[in-house]
Parts: sequence; C-alpha cells; structure tokens
Amino acid sequence: MVEAAGGAPDLPATQLGYFDDMWQLQASAHVLSVLVEESKIAIIVDCTILYPQGGGQPSDKGFILSIDEQTRFRVEDVRTRDGLVYHYGFFEASDLGNSSTFQIGQEVILYVDKSRRQLNSRLHTAGHLIDVCIENIGLSSLQPGKGHHFPDGPFVEYKGAVPASDIESRRAALEAEANRLVAAGGTVQAAVCSYEEARNRCGGQLPDYIAKDSKPRIVSIGSSFGCPCGGTHVKDISEIGSMKVSQIRVKKGLTKVSYNVLPFEYPMHFEN
Repeated sequence: MVEAAGGAPDLPATQLGYFDDMWQLQASAHVLSVLVEESKIAIIVDCTILYPQGGGQPSDKGFILSIDEQTRFRVEDVRTRDGLVYHYGFFEASDLGNSSTFQIGQEVILYVDKSRRQLNSRLHTAGHLIDVCIENIGLSSLQPGKGHHFPDGPFVEYKGAVPASDIESRRAALEAEANRLVAAGGTVQAAVCSYEEARNRCGGQLPDYIAKDSKPRIVSIGSSFGCPCGGTHVKDISEIGSMKVSQIRVKKGLTKVSYNVLPFEYPMHFEN
C-alpha cells in the first residue's frame, strides 16, 4: 500500500535504535507508512537503526527487506521531520521481475551500509576529537561552532581567530595531538541524560538551545568533557585511525579547521 503524502502523518515518533547501539547494522521493525512525496517513496517504521542526516553527519544508506527477502527497498537517503524518520529510496524488482511494496504493520528487516556507517562514524568522532585537541594545545579561547563531518571536505569551525603567524605551527600541533590521542585510545560514550547530569558531563554548562526540561544525548570522548550530539561514533578513539589536519583558515573572525581520516582496517565489533 502506497499513500500520497498530505502533510505529516499522524504517527508515533520513530524510536532511534542507534541512540543505544551505534554499531548495530541489522534489526527488525514494523512498517507504519509508505508514502510518495514529490515522486519520492518514503518508508516510515516504528524503530530505525539508519541514521538520518543532521548534526553535520550525512545519512546512512542501506536496505529494508521483507522477512522472505522477496520485497527489497533500497534506502538512498534518510531524513527526520516532526519526530518521524523518513527512509527515501525505491523498491527493487523481485526475483519474479516485479517490484512490490510493504503492507502497514508488516515486519521488515533493516540493513545499514556498513562501510558508509564506519566512515561517517570515524569522521564524526574525529571532529569531536579536534575540539579536545583545540583545548589541549592552548586554543581554549576558540568557541566551537558548526561541524561538517562529510567525506567530501570535513571541517570544524570556531568563533575566534588564530594569528596568521601561528597558523602553520598550530596546524602541526593539532595534527600531532590528534594522532597522539588516537594512539593512546579511549572509550567513546553516548548517554541520554537528565538536564542536570548532561550539564555535569559537559563541564558545568550546556548550549542555550538545550531545553531545561529535555533529556539530551551527550557524547564523551575519552576522559574529556562531553557535548550534546545525536550522531554515530566509533567505540574507541583508536578506531578513528590516523588523522590529517590539512588546513587552518581564518576569515571574518572564524577559524576553520579542515581534517580527514586515513584508510583504516576496522575492528570486528560492528554487528552484521
């Protein structure tokens, strides 16, 4: 059954399975809606492990399959709106040569593209690690701003400026400190907390956009203070692999740090 979209569906908020387990790549769910939005098909399920684009991280890709695997929906993009997660893509032709659809309430299996998730998680954690390194090398006057943790040119941006004469030395120091922390390793933790606990985990303060009656998700890198984050991350800092800080650029009072991660043989704890 495919329905034409006419505003936001009246459905319960999608449960975010990756909030609790960022390394689960396969899970079951039940179909709540199959919509067509501007010629694009969107599947809504009750609980998803596929990450929707946001927070500077691109969405996951993957598949939604019927239990008998005869109906296959290829997920090309994932977005969230009004508490619902929309899985956009298309139905593939079955072994019989026919495309199909899902029924409301049908049990399905979700699969996450493993290599894409691993790379996105490494890049996102690396961006957080740059924040830690900024403090460690004596640039605590820089205030964290936006992050772009996409494979095509990841960067983190800060309010404040590094003197032009110090840019190259600071770039080298950032890269050295990042790789020192990667070599040392350290647990990456994510937890949904009360406002007070979240504030303590973040060093005594939270951004103004965090409501006091909310329960934010806090990601902590090693022994450093955490920050609010809804993205996916590696299990240990060492899983980022070697990092390259390619450039520091200062413009209009903002400091942009461009970075990347090098190819890496990933551990086996990701759940197939």
